[in-house]
Amino acid sequence: MAKDDQAAAGSQLILPRDNPEPRSPEPRSPEPGPGRGSDYAVLSRRIKQAGLLQRRPAWYIVRISLQALALAVGWAAFLVLGDSWWQLATAVFLAVVFSQLGFVTHDAGHRQMFRTRRPNDRVGLIIGDLLIGISYGWWVGKHNRHHANPNNVEEDPDVVIGAVAFTTDQALAKRGLLRVIARHQAWLFFPLLSLQAAQLHVQSVRSLLRQRGRAAVLEGLLLTGHLLAYLGAVVTVLSPLRALLWIAVQQGLFGVYLGCSFAPNHKGMPILSGRDELDYLRRQVLTSRNVRGNRFLEFALGGLNYQIEHHLFPSMPRPNLRHAQPIVRAFCQQHGLPYAERGTLGSFAEVLGHLHAVGAPLRRPRTPSAPEPAR
Repeated sequence: MAKDDQAAAGSQLILPRDNPEPRSPEPRSPEPGPGRGSDYAVLSRRIKQAGLLQRRPAWYIVRISLQALALAVGWAAFLVLGDSWWQLATAVFLAVVFSQLGFVTHDAGHRQMFRTRRPNDRVGLIIGDLLIGISYGWWVGKHNRHHANPNNVEEDPDVVIGAVAFTTDQALAKRGLLRVIARHQAWLFFPLLSLQAAQLHVQSVRSLLRQRGRAAVLEGLLLTGHLLAYLGAVVTVLSPLRALLWIAVQQGLFGVYLGCSFAPNHKGMPILSGRDELDYLRRQVLTSRNVRGNRFLEFALGGLNYQIEHHLFPSMPRPNLRHAQPIVRAFCQQHGLPYAERGTLGSFAEVLGHLHAVGAPLRRPRTPSAPEPAR
C-alpha cells in the first residue's frame, strides 16, 4: 500500500482507550496495478499542499459553543412553558439541536477538531453519551467498519440492517414482518427513520452491557446521567400523555433528521463484496454520492453532503470539505472516475428507487406450481 494510502487508512476512527469493542481492520487495497497505485498519493499531496488537512479548532469551539447555547435555550424554554401543548415546538427544536450535536460527535470520532486523540474523545463522550444519549465508543467502532468497506455487504454494518434490504438477496432472505416491510420498503422508508434514534439508544446500551473496563464504566455513567436528566425533566414537567407524545416527537424527528442526513450518501450506489478488488481511492469514490446545494444545506447536513471528499479524507475538518471539492472533482474527471453528485430531491429519488427495485421480487405474485402428471 502506498504511503498516502496508509495515511488514509490511519485517519479512520480510533476507539476510546480501554474499550474492548474489536477494532475494524484498516481499509485494504489489493496490489496496485499499473498506473493505479499512486493515484491516491497524487491526490493526497494536492490536498495537503492546499492546507486542507490542517485542523480548525477555533471553528469547532465556536460551533460547539453556539450549539451548547441552543441546547440550553431549548431546555430553558421547556421548563418555562410547563405542561402545555406548545411543548411540541420545543420537541421539534431539540430534535434539530440533538442532530447538530450528533454531527459534532461524528467529527470528533474522525479527529477533525484536534490533532491528538484525547481532546477529540472527550468532546465525543460528553456530547454523544451525556447530551444526546448515544454511546460514542460503540458508534466509533460501527462507523469505522463502514468507512473501511463502504457498501460492502459482507463488512459494512450500514448495509446490514434488519428492517431494510439493500440487495435482492437480503430481501429474499427476510421472513415474517421483516419480509412485509422489505416488500414495501420504499414507501415505509421515512416512517422507519422515525425509529432510528431509538435503535441507536438500544444498541448503545447493548454494546456497553457486553463490555468491561474503565471506558465502558465511564460511558455507562454518562448514558445513565443523560437518561435520568432527560426522563426526569419530561416526567416532572409534563402530564403522562403529553410526556409520551413529546418523547415520540422529539426522538422521532431526531431519528428522521439523522437518517435523512446519512441516507443520500451511499444508498443506491454500487454494492460491493469481498470479490470486488478496488483500491482505496476507487472504493471510496464509487460508493459515495454528494448532495448538491448551498451553505444552508451544508449546515443542515453537517457537511455530509461532501461525502466523497469526506470518505477520501475522513480527518479533514468539516469547513474544509467544500474547498476540497473542486480539487477532488477535477482529479476524478482527469482519471475517468464517475463523480456522483445530485440535488437533494434527486439523491432521495435514487435512494427510494433503489429500495423499490430491491423489494420488487417480493411483490411479484407467486406462480402456482404445475400439477404432477397422472400416472
